[in-house]
Amino acid sequence: MNAETRRKEIVDCLKKSVSPVSASRLAEQFDVSRQVIVQDIAIIRATGVPVASLARGYVIDKQDVCKRVFKVQHTDEEVEKELNLIVDLGGIVDDVFVYHKVYGLVRGEMGIKSRLNVQQFLDDIASGKSSLLKNVTSGYHYHTILADSEETLDLIEKNLKENGFLAPLQEYEPKGVQ
Repeated sequence: MNAETRRKEIVDCLKKSVSPVSASRLAEQFDVSRQVIVQDIAIIRATGVPVASLARGYVIDKQDVCKRVFKVQHTDEEVEKELNLIVDLGGIVDDVFVYHKVYGLVRGEMGIKSRLNVQQFLDDIASGKSSLLKNVTSGYHYHTILADSEETLDLIEKNLKENGFLAPLQEYEPKGVQ
């Protein structure tokens, strides 16, 4: 099976599934590596298919899912507070990304939707598996947040601002970022 056919079948699989489908399950189904699936998902997204990453796998964004990007800044010690604030208010932290002056856009999928996911993420960082992406850009970074309503996103925005996490946009930054 060629890559284009596999990607079409991945989209079909996600559309038919009633629950998130993990990259490992897709890799097994299509007899490719998990990394190939991650790359396929990135290409599928680039074609405009609204694929969301959740803690348990991928789903096709439904029309009832609202999405907003927030520019934030905080210290390493405030990561837990920021992420818990978002999930406690009903948001899902879909990803984190930065605009790096040399590398350009650098994005990482997160799929954080609960305090348990926040703790697992922090444990992974503390174990030395990786470091926080925000640290390559002086703490400035962006999160794509998913929620069930615009009101929930408004509440998240309000609380991010009240807690000093919301960062001001610069004139060169893309529109549509809060």
